[in-house]
Amino acid sequence: MKYYEFIDRAPKIGRLVFVEGTQRELADRAILTLIDRLLPPEERDFNLQRFDADSIGDFHAIADAVQAMPFLGARRVVIVTGAHLLKAEPRRQLLAIAEGVPDGNTLVIVDLVAPSAKKTQPIGAGAGKDALRIDTSANPSKGRSAPPSDVRKRFVEELLQELEVTAEVRVVSELARADYDLSSIRNDLEKLAVGEKRITYAAFQRESLSAEDPKMYEFSAAAVGGQTARALQVAAECFDDDPRVAIYMLTALARECLAVWEMSRPNGRLPDGVKEWREAKLRSIGSAMGQRRARMAYEIAVGAFESIVTGKAGSDMDEQRTLVERITIGFADLTSRRSPSSRARR
Repeated sequence: MKYYEFIDRAPKIGRLVFVEGTQRELADRAILTLIDRLLPPEERDFNLQRFDADSIGDFHAIADAVQAMPFLGARRVVIVTGAHLLKAEPRRQLLAIAEGVPDGNTLVIVDLVAPSAKKTQPIGAGAGKDALRIDTSANPSKGRSAPPSDVRKRFVEELLQELEVTAEVRVVSELARADYDLSSIRNDLEKLAVGEKRITYAAFQRESLSAEDPKMYEFSAAAVGGQTARALQVAAECFDDDPRVAIYMLTALARECLAVWEMSRPNGRLPDGVKEWREAKLRSIGSAMGQRRARMAYEIAVGAFESIVTGKAGSDMDEQRTLVERITIGFADLTSRRSPSSRARR
């Protein structure tokens, strides 16, 4: 079942759900929808558990959570993310657990593999017919003259409504045809929505990070690569050119951090839009940082970006510049090959 079929048809949700496909943005939204449909807000503290399959040593905790009785509610929901990062044997173990989910509980497995993939078959392909499989793929149209992808077009239109802005038809059509990752589209539109209530095609071409300023890349690569002095120097040059540049820098930083976080995992995959020739360098940085610090760096960058989008960081350009500089300096600790605690003991 395609993602928007799941949204529109609201099918019955039974014991087992697989969130598949290639778009993390739609997968995250599918999870939120599943939680809304399965558990009232007042029951979630007691009956909702989450696990990262790639970060736990064994699956006993998942098996126990799936078998547990609901507490002060009718259903227990267990969400397992990162299944697509597992090797063959752990994937088989996870499927075995899935086959034993008792009636009344629901196990959601996030396995971001294309349903038609041949190299790595989705876990859900081995489940029974009663399992709900949600495909989050959003294939781009083939060629600029082709009609826009319905999934991408609807996603863009809904996102514009969420941001309370409008856009020229050409902007929507361009994004619907493109092969951009949907998370990148969301970042670009959020950035553009900060200063404009109607996004023109000219603004889209000028500001969109699909054609990112090389200085943004240079700043983010230096900050995440542990070259703090160079990152601060590039940041100063960027602010001298345009005092409003903070949101672009933080978007680039979040993208770089996401790539490093993915590469910190043993089976991590390059995010869409990241050049393959960068994989060795990013994996080296990710290995040195480790998954915990890489994830922390990503969350810090995203949090700073959101603070500007929502206005929490203030509209004063000096405050935003200070925010970028403070985060850049803070990254020196996160990107060090030694853990912060080991440095403190010296």
